[in-house]
Amino acid sequence: MDETGSPENFTRMGTLGIEEECYVVDEHGRPTSGTDELVYEGEPPEILDGRLDHELFKSVIETQTPLIEAPGDAREQLLSVREALVEYAASEGFGIAAAGLHPLAKWRELEHAEKPRYRAQLDRIQYPQHRNTTAGLHVHVGVDDPDKAVWVANELRWHVPVMLALSANSPYWNGFDTGLQSARAKIFEALPNTGIPTAFEDYAAFERFERRMVENGSIDDRGELWFDVRPHSGHGTVEVRAPDGQADPDRVLAFVEYVHALVEDLAARYEDGESGTDLRRELLDENKWRAIRNGQSASFLSRDGEATLSLEDIVEADCDRLDIDGIRTLLAAESGAERQRRLRGEGVQSLAAALELQY
Repeated sequence: MDETGSPENFTRMGTLGIEEECYVVDEHGRPTSGTDELVYEGEPPEILDGRLDHELFKSVIETQTPLIEAPGDAREQLLSVREALVEYAASEGFGIAAAGLHPLAKWRELEHAEKPRYRAQLDRIQYPQHRNTTAGLHVHVGVDDPDKAVWVANELRWHVPVMLALSANSPYWNGFDTGLQSARAKIFEALPNTGIPTAFEDYAAFERFERRMVENGSIDDRGELWFDVRPHSGHGTVEVRAPDGQADPDRVLAFVEYVHALVEDLAARYEDGESGTDLRRELLDENKWRAIRNGQSASFLSRDGEATLSLEDIVEADCDRLDIDGIRTLLAAESGAERQRRLRGEGVQSLAAALELQY
């Protein structure tokens, strides 16, 4: 990976990419080491060639879709990648599961990857990274101008808690109920360079920050800026990293639709000369905490901090304004966290089965 990106990478508007972090599991649905076999030793199918990688733990694997030219192609591409991964893993004796945190994972019992990049992170960050068994969903949307990408990312920050609340799918951590709806978000926030970032004036300001972090040894490369939303200076996209991992592809596609619509809408507003909103990070952090704690029952401080909005009100307004429907369907359904809690009473096998990656 290049240490820093380039403004020249921002060339295309509206393309999509979907990255999913998933768990490699054994025949009992428990996380197990399997990325050596799947990433390095096996022969993945063509659609996964160059788009399959592991994460910090040998039990977490990541896929990337091919470049998606139009939103209407997202379903086919996502399902094709998922099908290929599940069948490939099965041929090597593994299953694949998805959630923000695997409820049966105990980090002290799981192996870390040997990749030098992750070994360097473990040495530099220590305890917070040693326990980082998290898995998320990342959505990329192409933006054709670097300053526009920064402006869009700034404005998207207010929507991050909304996405997290709708995606909350990680109530269990290290074998116990945390009382949170998305414990993944809180576990991940223990790492440096995470959470909702401050606003950047323009791309030059973001580029200076990115370069300064590398040159001062705070990060090894641009990929270690793990913010919930960021201009991706390598791909030329705005990347949203807020949602928990999801087993159900329809839930993933609802977030893809939402992120794409928001980016397109904000890009048009930037081109119309609209001024950005001046949002304090503290207000955004409060909204994110409400999403972590309360999930789909959360209410949020408005952009000016003067009012409280229910998640339902926000979803209805955004669906009407952006002409989308997926997140409305999510809100009407049982959340991932609620489902995990319900199924835990039925036993470990029922809970593990509910996390199996669908396609």
